Amino acid sequence: MPQVRPTHIDLASILAEPNPSVDLRLNAYEASTSNFLRAVTNYANRAVAEITKHRNAQEADKKRLAEKTVAVKAETNQCKVKEIELLAVMEREKEEVREAETSITVLKRQLASIRETCQTVNAEIEQYRALTANLKREKDRERQTLEVHAAQTGPELNACETRLRCHIEGIEKDRLLIRFTHIDKIDIDREFSFVLDVASRSNQVITTTPPLPNLPIL
Repeated sequence: MPQVRPTHIDLASILAEPNPSVDLRLNAYEASTSNFLRAVTNYANRAVAEITKHRNAQEADKKRLAEKTVAVKAETNQCKVKEIELLAVMEREKEEVREAETSITVLKRQLASIRETCQTVNAEIEQYRALTANLKREKDRERQTLEVHAAQTGPELNACETRLRCHIEGIEKDRLLIRFTHIDKIDIDREFSFVLDVASRSNQVITTTPPLPNLPIL
């Protein structure tokens, strides 16, 4: 913008002229004033534009901050919900651990009781085995004794059976079946028999064939 330089005015010379006048250079002043006003207007417009730009940037920043704040709050709420859920899960797991520990304690007591029972049963089994072994040894000795007696009495029994025309055999525990022939002279093959109970010292006849009516009073 061109600058208007101040002009030195010789007032005495101007007044000495027939028609004194002063050149105020209004065109230059108006041009300078117009240029100044345009410059002020341009500056004001640029200032308004810059202010608007900064204001829009601030509004955008505020909007972004607001959105970020909302997102952070939402994420924080989600984290709180997850934290509550995790605390609930941890509490359930603690309860399950306590229940499991209680069950383990009960099972340990039951196992200890079962082991004690097993030890008792094993001891009883050993006692029964010892008793069984003793009984077996006694039975073996009894059998050996009976076999010795049988070997000794066998010939005598055979001779007795031959002489008496009879046959002796065991049918039940402590019972002997004694069968005779050659009693009926008409039919020497006819068989007569009786069952003798030898469980007690006083032997007892149980049944006879043929039956004897007076057997109960014998």
